[in-house]
Amino acid sequence: MHIRLAILFSGNGSNLENILKKLHKKKVKGIYFEVVLCICNNKNAFGIQRAEKYNLKSIIIDHNNYTKREEFDEVLVNEIQKRKIDLTILAGFMRILSPVFTQNIKAINLHPSLLPLFKGANAIKQSYESDMKVAGVSIHWVDESLDGGEIIAQKAFEKKNLSFKEFEDKIHILEHQILIQAIIETSEKILKENNV
Repeated sequence: MHIRLAILFSGNGSNLENILKKLHKKKVKGIYFEVVLCICNNKNAFGIQRAEKYNLKSIIIDHNNYTKREEFDEVLVNEIQKRKIDLTILAGFMRILSPVFTQNIKAINLHPSLLPLFKGANAIKQSYESDMKVAGVSIHWVDESLDGGEIIAQKAFEKKNLSFKEFEDKIHILEHQILIQAIIETSEKILKENNV
């Protein structure tokens, strides 16, 4: 049983590297995982160097080169489909995707808050500054809405008296744990659906 993964990212790439370290070319629960595609929309993203450590050359598709969101998404879809990807992971990919993408690609997204609260790019800060006693991370299916698809997994922690830096670090630790778990579980479901 073989699962071909694509990872889309925009920046630092710590979750990208976490996936590469823990799953790429490894067998987990009888499934062989392989990252066959890395796509980045930012030519200066540090994640590009992280991927290179695993001999993966990222494809740079700059969204600024496209006048319409749909045109950019079409290029993404073509790259993913021609490699017969089973599951696409958005790991810090800072783009809202149109139906051109969401209706053609099976993708999950990692988000640093307990959805449906604190959607969008400032989720960590908003979550930290809120009156809530808990915070956490979510994995969800990608649909047309911003951070809105069906939730696959969540993990929470008590905020207590953490500084913002400690809070942010805690979020990233949880992201690393929950993302790997969700990829494995989602892959098992995909294989079952395909009767593999």
